[in-house]
Amino acid sequence: MGKTYIDTVKYTVYADFIVSGLVEKPDVVGAVFGQTEGLLGEDLDLRELQKNGRIGRIEVEVATEKGKTKGVIKIPSSLDMVETAIIAAALETVDRVGPCEAKIEVKKIEDNRNQKRKKIIDTAKSLLKRLIETQIPESREITDMVRKEVKASGVVFYGPEKLPAGPGIELADSVILVEGRADVINLLKNDVTNVIAIGGAKVPKSLVELSKKKEITVFLDGDRGGDIILKELLNGGTEIDYVARAPRGREVEELTRKELIKALRNKAPVNQEVGPSINQAEEKKNGKNSDKKKKREEKKEKEEVDDSPVEFSEEMFKEEIGSLKGRLKARFYNRDKEVIKEVSVREMLPTLQKIEGVKAIVFDGIITQRLADIAKSKGVAYVVGIKIGNINKKPEGMKLIAMS
Repeated sequence: MGKTYIDTVKYTVYADFIVSGLVEKPDVVGAVFGQTEGLLGEDLDLRELQKNGRIGRIEVEVATEKGKTKGVIKIPSSLDMVETAIIAAALETVDRVGPCEAKIEVKKIEDNRNQKRKKIIDTAKSLLKRLIETQIPESREITDMVRKEVKASGVVFYGPEKLPAGPGIELADSVILVEGRADVINLLKNDVTNVIAIGGAKVPKSLVELSKKKEITVFLDGDRGGDIILKELLNGGTEIDYVARAPRGREVEELTRKELIKALRNKAPVNQEVGPSINQAEEKKNGKNSDKKKKREEKKEKEEVDDSPVEFSEEMFKEEIGSLKGRLKARFYNRDKEVIKEVSVREMLPTLQKIEGVKAIVFDGIITQRLADIAKSKGVAYVVGIKIGNINKKPEGMKLIAMS
């Protein structure tokens, strides 16, 4: 194929020809130029168009057979599709090549840009496939590497005891206390940076000082050890504001992001969260006799319990909550609407587990899921507080009432 001598080939005209005699390529080209000259005017004259670079070199392929010449004419064009079609139609007006009769028939006009588009699509597919196979796994590796680095490098050390902590510990107004370094790393991985580890059984002095300046939430594992740590912190002088707990039997370091957020949202004031297991441990020290006596009393009280429905008025609750507001006290009522016990909110849960015959509780605090569960197990019909916290499972047959 010869050189076209034009910058951009938009279309190529393909035409078959047959000549009743033996001719050469220059004879065919000369016939095309000669017999179309002046046919379409100056603007579409083949010679002028070729000089101006609007059409390329006319290419001819010839073959002889039985005294006749056959072949194909190719004309590259940078004209628009209409002008190219006119040039193609003009080829069919050529009826002689030299002294021999000839016939030219245009077979097709090929859009060269379609070939380029196909090549672009094929190349794009190849590049995309290569990208998916090589680049994406590399990106995953980078992501994993960065995530691991963040877990380790995000941990800083606080105070002379070098307690593992998050980088946001100094700037935050509130701080979350957890048991160990693994808990800190899990919280950092889930974008919680205002966290610090207790770092041992002995309460660090820097932690006590920190609790005097910031709002403190203790985030405990969902086991008995969490209650022991809470007791140690309180006895060690740590000023705790809220307590959050992992689900029962789970540890903070193994919680997912959703579980962490849910547990922190369900935090409760510390005066409501003195764990019953702590009190039970202290009771065991008093010997088995007290346990037996307690069981006898509970059995006797249960035998005397009346299971008929009990009704309390809203007016009564309003009056009682008004008298308790600001005092951090809790009152237990029997079915006769009599106060059978008044305790501090801090002692409410352990006292509720020991006492029987309670049908209503009115207290100056937030109703938590833990309180609702214990109250339900004790047969309480009404729990009235200042506010209802995040209750995921409301006990059936028990009313929770908020009276701010």
